[in-house]
Amino acid sequence: MDFVELQAFLKLSETLHFTKAANEINLSPSALSRIISRLEDESGTLLFDRGSREVHLTSDGRKFADFARKALQEKNKLFEEFSEDADEIKGTLRLYASVTACYAVMPDFIKKISEKYPKIQLSIETGDPAAAIDAVRQDKADVAVAAIPEGLSDAFQCLHVFSTPLVFAASSTSPFVNVSGSPQDIVSSVPLILPKQGLARDRFDAWTKSRNVRPIIAAETEGNEAVLALAALGLGMALVPQIVLQKGPYTSGFISHNAGNILGCYDVGFIQKTHVQQTSTAKKIRQAVNDIFASGIKATV
Repeated sequence: MDFVELQAFLKLSETLHFTKAANEINLSPSALSRIISRLEDESGTLLFDRGSREVHLTSDGRKFADFARKALQEKNKLFEEFSEDADEIKGTLRLYASVTACYAVMPDFIKKISEKYPKIQLSIETGDPAAAIDAVRQDKADVAVAAIPEGLSDAFQCLHVFSTPLVFAASSTSPFVNVSGSPQDIVSSVPLILPKQGLARDRFDAWTKSRNVRPIIAAETEGNEAVLALAALGLGMALVPQIVLQKGPYTSGFISHNAGNILGCYDVGFIQKTHVQQTSTAKKIRQAVNDIFASGIKATV
């Protein structure tokens, strides 16, 4: 097996879809299938359970994914050390952010680090904000933009950037433009579209349980933009941070209903591990990131 095959395996393990994974790494689905077959032959085990419609990692496949991720990380660290120039800070900084975070938080950070440290290459992954902290925890990202939960472990360092309230958003063409009553009345009488996981969902579930409220849940999905996409169809009101209505793809066509103090605000900022296994290159990049953080990051809100 080689690094290219390991990268192809990891892409399939992330997407669990042969055609999508193949397109992202510029291979044909049949070529990707042959790579997976070679890896399974070489490892002597089944890495994927290939059903007629779905693909799933086997338990051995999950172990192999951990191995592949670590092997590629070590390769990148070693190659960066080989090319290290004592007078320059260079290497790859892996960032994770939601689509909205790319609009609202990333611009100032990227501008500052690109201007001051032009040799640092940025690798940015977008996805569900609920997965941001796990991306850092699992070493899939060095830095993530996330809603900072209360009581976050000392294993993480945080830089607060701004706060935004959670609101209920309704399409301006839906029947849910004019709703009234307490938040408790609203959630028990109006269909809702909720995130499947994350801080907003945790707070919502805890509040409804404490009040013995039975919400009407019309749909659940991952990511704030996906939640709003379903709300745009008129299926119900979406629970989202207000910043998503201000800086996300849906900046018009919605009205928001105040959720009051029951769900609180999001404290949004950057998160990174407090301690990491550092090569000389990684240490310099960490110092560069902390330098940019110390200068202050402005949100475009």
